[in-house]
Amino acid sequence: MAEKLDVKQGTLALMILKTIEVLGPLHGYGVARRIEETSKNRLTLNYGTLYPALLKLEQEGFIVAEWRQSENNRRAKYYSLTPAGRKQLAREAREWHQTADLIAAFLSPRREGA
Repeated sequence: MAEKLDVKQGTLALMILKTIEVLGPLHGYGVARRIEETSKNRLTLNYGTLYPALLKLEQEGFIVAEWRQSENNRRAKYYSLTPAGRKQLAREAREWHQTADLIAAFLSPRREGA
């Protein structure tokens, strides 16, 4: 069984924005399940983690929320990406790629003087 991982500082917003970009408008439960699925269930999101992040992204103007009927006929808040959210996603993805490249340089085996 895969070891459960903690969500690293600063990654949840990126995962939420990317999930909504790929799948379109989703309710919070759908966002959480998709992130867990994408992580091959190595991440588990609880409501105390997810909903404050969604609220923050909404307050920053990166997503908008709208009440709709869910698949099971319940009212649910659906989140969509805004144009500012698309720009933020591109910026955060670029920064994470740069960070990953930097850390990889330190972790790769190197010969002395190479």
